[in-house]
Amino acid sequence: MAAAELLSNGVVKQLVERHRPPKEWIPHDDVEDRPDSPSFPSGHTAAAVGFTAAVALSWPWAGAACAVPAVLVAIERVHSGAHYPSDVAAGAAIGLTTAALVRATPRLLAGWK
Repeated sequence: MAAAELLSNGVVKQLVERHRPPKEWIPHDDVEDRPDSPSFPSGHTAAAVGFTAAVALSWPWAGAACAVPAVLVAIERVHSGAHYPSDVAAGAAIGLTTAALVRATPRLLAGWK
């Protein structure tokens, strides 16, 4: 989860600097509470998916339970006007990738000796 947040918010967001969706595209009044930071990728989605993937690799049944809130986080980020759908897709990809890399790190380090 921390690795996904770091990669998404600390690296990719700083490189891409995509603006948030226009307020006019959001069909409700809650659009005023959006962050000022770049929108691409979604750090919330990256963290939620990263956590879910990490849990699923060790405990598949718990990972399935965690998938529901992770999907809801992604949907909420688009619904709130904070992100484009591609932002949450990229966040999900970052979450999945970082979970796999964190899981593989001990084996990679062991083979490095």
